Amino acid sequence: MRPVRLALPALLALLALLAVLALLAPSFFAPDNLRDVVISNALVQIIAVGMTMVILTGQVDVAVGATAGVCAVLSATLAREGVPPVLAAMVATLAGGSIGLVSGVLVARLRLPSIVVTLALLVILRDGLRWATDGAWVGDLPVSFQWFGLGQGGGQTLLIGLTVAVIVAGAWFLRTTPLGRAVYATGSDAESAQLLGLRPDRVVMASFAACGLLTGLAAALNASRFAEVPGAITAGIEMKVIAAVVVGGTSITGGRGSIGGTVIGVALLGTIGTGLTFLGVSAYWERALQGAIILAAILYETVRRRRA
Repeated sequence: MRPVRLALPALLALLALLAVLALLAPSFFAPDNLRDVVISNALVQIIAVGMTMVILTGQVDVAVGATAGVCAVLSATLAREGVPPVLAAMVATLAGGSIGLVSGVLVARLRLPSIVVTLALLVILRDGLRWATDGAWVGDLPVSFQWFGLGQGGGQTLLIGLTVAVIVAGAWFLRTTPLGRAVYATGSDAESAQLLGLRPDRVVMASFAACGLLTGLAAALNASRFAEVPGAITAGIEMKVIAAVVVGGTSITGGRGSIGGTVIGVALLGTIGTGLTFLGVSAYWERALQGAIILAAILYETVRRRRA
């Protein structure tokens, strides 16, 4: 099935939401507000690119929120201790990749359920971080840490530019490289992929490692937005990431989906909260609407599979 058709329901929902905002709250489209929406959702978008690869293999990683929290605190702590912020961000990125690789090894080599493995890691990382920081924020950060010393304008441009680069690189990787095609083949039918000479276990490990790397990168970039970094800065982000991927048309059973659809899913879920504010609706409805959209996406996928 074409990627555009898979993401069509999310695209139509996004266009409908934007049409309502254009009629009832045109100020939503002010350049400054649109920039803020993009920046506030950059964390979710970058991680969602990696999550798309994981879900395409038929797995899931619910530990990305806790991983991002650890990587954000690690980046800030290293910068406070005198490590150049760019180097601190690189270390945090590698740390995220290492955590993702651990998940991939446990899932692919030991054949443990990914939901169980990553849920256990979520608890370990979250409570370990809470113990290590004692709930305190990482403060006394050098001036060069915030926005990597580029100032707010330059830092925001860097954040948006890197987010776009990750999207383009992820889409190119999945569509044109042998390993990208192996991701789809593994998710569609791992046994058939193995008969074709592929190594599904290695593909799964690589997907988890890539997701971890992007999670670490996103966490470091997001942490640079603040003068102080709380340990719970990314709490609960995993659900929004997974929801965006599924809403964007990626099959939760693997084998079908695209980065373009994920971008649409992130845009849809990321627009709801700010859009409700501009419409004068209580922000408490955001989670309810997100849940309804997720349910609709799952029902659409179920009906489509039965008809197929």
